[in-house]
Amino acid sequence: MTTQSKHGTSSDLLVLGATGKTGRRLVARLRDTGGARVRAASRSGEVTFDWTVPATWEPALAGAGSVYLVAPEDPSPVEEFVRRATASGVHRFVVLSGHGIDKADGGAFGLGMAAAEGAVRGSGAEWTLLRANNFFQNFDEDLWLAPLRAGRLGLPDGGVPEPFIDADDVAEVAAAVLTGPGHAGRVYELSGPRGLTFAEATRTIAEAAGRPIRYEELTPASYRAELLAEGWPPAAADGIGDLFEVLRAGHMAEVTDDVRRVLGREPADLEPWARRVAARGTWAA
Repeated sequence: MTTQSKHGTSSDLLVLGATGKTGRRLVARLRDTGGARVRAASRSGEVTFDWTVPATWEPALAGAGSVYLVAPEDPSPVEEFVRRATASGVHRFVVLSGHGIDKADGGAFGLGMAAAEGAVRGSGAEWTLLRANNFFQNFDEDLWLAPLRAGRLGLPDGGVPEPFIDADDVAEVAAAVLTGPGHAGRVYELSGPRGLTFAEATRTIAEAAGRPIRYEELTPASYRAELLAEGWPPAAADGIGDLFEVLRAGHMAEVTDDVRRVLGREPADLEPWARRVAARGTWAA
């Protein structure tokens, strides 16, 4: 599996956010499959890359023909990075974005992702957008792990369902798009197989863990107050609050068949995933 530029020459795959949820899975998948030269980049990765230090950009881009772009929350450096990337020979961008990002209505949610979408569209290079729902792994790696362990998850979802997706499925789609033809100019809305409210997801996790875990519906104001009390910076609390505003508006609720379109199979379901994760003691009190 090698990547081919429009001139027919093979080049490296640069994976940004290579220690993150999708990035590390994508790097492992690409290397397990073989053939692609993968540059795993992050602040602490094999290849040093820091959005706030532009001097790290060119060394990371050297020899890269394709980029898996995971944007920072701050949108300001994204356009300049994409400009430098295309100038250095990058001919393909695959952007990790969010389901519903096009309907975010100017809030704090997803500003970096929106900037990345706009920058690659205007770059002159091939681009593909992967707009993913919230990952299963938000329940076991960060974000909602501590509340679940504590026995109570409180969120302002308004009872609106979301088709959560496995980060492994997102990484597999990204690998296919980075290394195969036919994806240029496409926007893939990546969802799981069925919509679940957070209350239903919490109940599924509690049953898998074999212990009581309570879901509590919060108002947006009370949720923000809880985040601030936990030490979240106000800007970050506003960003996640805006994410739930997009969810409550139903913009993340659509179940799509884009995973099947790319991979030829259905996406993973939350319930068997939760059983596997619970068996490791992840949500034990």
